[in-house]
Amino acid sequence: MQIIIVGDGKVGVALTEQLSSEGHDITVIDSNPKVLEQSLESYDVMVVHGNGASIGVLKEAGVEDAHLLIAATSRDETNLLTCIVAKKLGAKHTIARVRNPEYAEQLVLMRDELGLSMTINPELAAAREIHHLLQFPSFLKRDSFAKGRVEIVEIHVGEDSKLAGIPLNRLYEIARVRVLVCVVERGGTVHIPDGSFTLQAGDNIYVTADSQDLAQLIKHLGIVKQKVRNAIIVGGSRIAYYLAMRCLHAGLGVKIIEQNHERCVELAELLPSAVIIEADGSRQDILAAEGISSTDAVITLTNMDEENLIISMYASHIGVPKVITKVNRTEYVEAFKSMGIDTFISPKALCSTDIVRYVRAMQNTTGGSVITLHRMVEGKAEALEFRASETTRHLGETLLDIQLKPEILIACITHKGRTIIPRGSDVFQAGDTVIVVTTSGQPINNLNDIFAD
Repeated sequence: MQIIIVGDGKVGVALTEQLSSEGHDITVIDSNPKVLEQSLESYDVMVVHGNGASIGVLKEAGVEDAHLLIAATSRDETNLLTCIVAKKLGAKHTIARVRNPEYAEQLVLMRDELGLSMTINPELAAAREIHHLLQFPSFLKRDSFAKGRVEIVEIHVGEDSKLAGIPLNRLYEIARVRVLVCVVERGGTVHIPDGSFTLQAGDNIYVTADSQDLAQLIKHLGIVKQKVRNAIIVGGSRIAYYLAMRCLHAGLGVKIIEQNHERCVELAELLPSAVIIEADGSRQDILAAEGISSTDAVITLTNMDEENLIISMYASHIGVPKVITKVNRTEYVEAFKSMGIDTFISPKALCSTDIVRYVRAMQNTTGGSVITLHRMVEGKAEALEFRASETTRHLGETLLDIQLKPEILIACITHKGRTIIPRGSDVFQAGDTVIVVTTSGQPINNLNDIFAD
């Protein structure tokens, strides 16, 4: 596909890396020649220097032949104007990055007039993900499928875990609910396990379960953590605002520590039920004075990865039950985990995943295209949700009789609203949703792509 990306910042680079790796023809537009030079050296892309909202620049980039244009500059207004112009010039689909919460109502009202196929908001996506994790603090990560009926959750197997030394064919004896371990991360290596695979202390496992069984799963595995009733957010960013809104609505106590005076005043007006502290949240004496030792969760949301990591390490060291860290440089996550930090959020990665899902769905219009896509283990594995159609092969055949490609596993089937954690005797029918997990590294655009024959 011909894809134009306008804006070569954090989100733009993440999109360039992912979409170029999947074989798309990418053209990057940016007004900064230095960042364009870096993209040209790092990826197999074309670059155009200039203002992405300019008709001349868009024409130079070949907008009239573009299947998709993604406007991801730092300015909402520029992104919206770019999409309007691109659509007029012939771009088939447009996606705009819009971060300002004040524009949400206008976007709904004027979606058709703006010609937008989709809008992305990295900060809102990150806040939604963090709030999702605070609901079940025992999990390192949670991804929802089948309209929230199914989840894949990440669990750490500690030294004293009931799962250490247990083969997966005995998992039900301990979990006492029907679940499936679909991915195991061990020492930086990713495995798609079978029933004979034995778990070890230190493993991080990704478990597919019915959403209604999550509380029982936590109880039976003995990993119950204190429920989050209050949280300290360090950094008064847009993510902090979106997250605080959700937490306050859910009845949680929220305290935000922010250095900038003007931003503190703004947050106090926007969030009258939250406690806003004007101070340096990286200082231990400030954190101690604001009750970090007695809080249920600490979320670090400053604009500096290093500062977020230092604060998170301190919070983990003094025993805060749940610590969530925002990072931009995801390539260092493995190293950070060795320091005792285990739950990370990357706004750019979340938005990149949403757009990749949209692009994969665009590539297939015959049914069975991607409904939901989530990346696991820093992109080393993917979980994809499809809807089986009349054109899907092997309908009604038992899974035992179907040969899948290597490194692919069917993790869940949803049939008429009923969740099925599959066994060899199960089948899927047209209309069912099917969750597939893979480490193959090759894009799966259609459910038929998983079969070996």
